Amino acid sequence: MGKEPIIIVGGEPNSVFLEIFFKSLKLNTYRSPLIIVVSKKLLKEQMRKLDFDFKVNDINKKLKTFSKLDNNKINLINVDYKFEKCFDKITSKSNKYIDETFKTALNFIKQNNLSKFINGPVSKKSFLKGKTLGITEYLAKKTKTNEVAMLIFNKNLSVSPLTTHLALKDVHKEITKKKIYRQVNLINNFYKRKFNKLPRIAITGLNPHCESNFQNSEEEKIIIPAINKLRLKNTRISGPFPADTIFTKPLLKKYDVIIGMYHDQVLSPMKALFNFHAINITLGLPFTRISPDHGPNYSMLGKNLSDPNSLIQALKFLDK
Repeated sequence: MGKEPIIIVGGEPNSVFLEIFFKSLKLNTYRSPLIIVVSKKLLKEQMRKLDFDFKVNDINKKLKTFSKLDNNKINLINVDYKFEKCFDKITSKSNKYIDETFKTALNFIKQNNLSKFINGPVSKKSFLKGKTLGITEYLAKKTKTNEVAMLIFNKNLSVSPLTTHLALKDVHKEITKKKIYRQVNLINNFYKRKFNKLPRIAITGLNPHCESNFQNSEEEKIIIPAINKLRLKNTRISGPFPADTIFTKPLLKKYDVIIGMYHDQVLSPMKALFNFHAINITLGLPFTRISPDHGPNYSMLGKNLSDPNSLIQALKFLDK
């Protein structure tokens, strides 16, 4: 069969992803063959506009052996896409195409029992349209997976929001003991499988300073009881910590993962600390799914100035 390939979905066609994909091929070599699911016409047009020169190797969707694949060419599964011009505005016109690229990739992964998957970013406002909160939930639905978690991973520190792309006003409604147990379990399983270790986990509170001026706060009702129960199971878990102090240097050295109650509570400091040296891993899916930690970044489209490091880190993580 050959070395297992890494399957890549291009995502939003009007994004910087193909630019950073081209740069990733130029700057690094990978042992695993890369197979990208994208419009061939779009890829060639962006390659021409951005002044890259790669040959393309067309891959049959029914391919079952990968021994002859390498990365001297771009290995491509074509999904037809009609676009008016390269580097256009992000609109719902591309939704059907994006959905088809995911469908094609997921079918290919399933038929070949593959385990390595990367997707480029999509516009949540345009593509998901409130159907799901994010691609994490979109893939869970597509693969009929009940329990998933988002882990923004760096070898020095990772973070995991208990709630993902949820309006702040709704966060407190979705915080439950069951979610905390599930999140810790998924993270523990990932670290045991990947690194043969039980991670040191810190959990934040929801309210400033982990307290509030009303009775029965989320800390008292949910977070502290959940942590106490998890400690009885011999997990390496501490908290709750105020979110404004857990990211200070003395505390950071003590933990592998920080679980926060909502998206920006942990992702904002994570990006300030590591910039693009982090990757978004979805835990719980039947394969390892990674997304580079950036969006479509329309403002940088066509400028050839985007940083490819997050995609390079994602490819290196899977190329083992």
